[in-house]
Amino acid sequence: MSDLFPPFEPERVESKRARFKPIPFRLIAPNVVTLLALCLGLTAMRMVVEGKLEIATVCILIAAALDGVDGRLARMLKGTSRFGAELDSLSDFVNFGVATGYVLWIFVLHDLKSFGWIIVLTLACAMALRLARFNVMIDDPNRPDWQKNFFVGMPAPAGAITAMLPLYLQFIGLPVAEYGAPFVGLYILFIAFLTISRIPCYAGKTLGTRVPRDKVLPIFVAVVVVAGLLFAYPFEMLALIVVAYLALLPLSVARYRKLERQHAASPAGPAVAAEVLADSV
Repeated sequence: MSDLFPPFEPERVESKRARFKPIPFRLIAPNVVTLLALCLGLTAMRMVVEGKLEIATVCILIAAALDGVDGRLARMLKGTSRFGAELDSLSDFVNFGVATGYVLWIFVLHDLKSFGWIIVLTLACAMALRLARFNVMIDDPNRPDWQKNFFVGMPAPAGAITAMLPLYLQFIGLPVAEYGAPFVGLYILFIAFLTISRIPCYAGKTLGTRVPRDKVLPIFVAVVVVAGLLFAYPFEMLALIVVAYLALLPLSVARYRKLERQHAASPAGPAVAAEVLADSV
């Protein structure tokens, strides 16, 4: 009968817990960065409610910068995981779909009443669809290597940064909030279309992997100049960067079509196209 009620043995519980292996910090670090970006996106919504438009805009911009850091950090530390990829997509949807749309709604789109809210919903749904398509394409084993240097459609962080162009213009003195609500609405719809389109946008993943020795010092100087201009004239530079990015999209499409033709005509296929892309970079 004594076997029916065995005595409590705490050492057995400890031995069972010891079976769970500790998780390396290299797997945790990228997810911490992603969560920080998520907190910034949610904070942007609070700041815009309190009337602090500039702080809300900066929060989303920093979240976009962290979104570019977490993926590179995961690859550098060899800490990529399916969990991290899913968390990153959820964070991107909140930051660049929900938070960005809400900031734009409070800023000027509320003047358009129901039509303005439909624009906000369109932007958020476009971001969700774009991120879902991105996750599916990651798992495609038949995708050529050279195509991985291009995004299909405008990426979510770039979509949020470009969508906030009206805010940059407002901050540098243009009366966008007073007179530009209809134009802002049409512009946001255009950005939403770019995110779900199949327009190839250069990803720049191979950019900087190999830098010619004679270009190192000019690159250092260019980085210092751009950083200085961003600190001195942040919103003027952001507006200029957005306009330049949109203007360069046709060049990205032309480059993609050229590589696509070379890939189709080459017997070696993806290897030759990838080598051509690397040489051009």
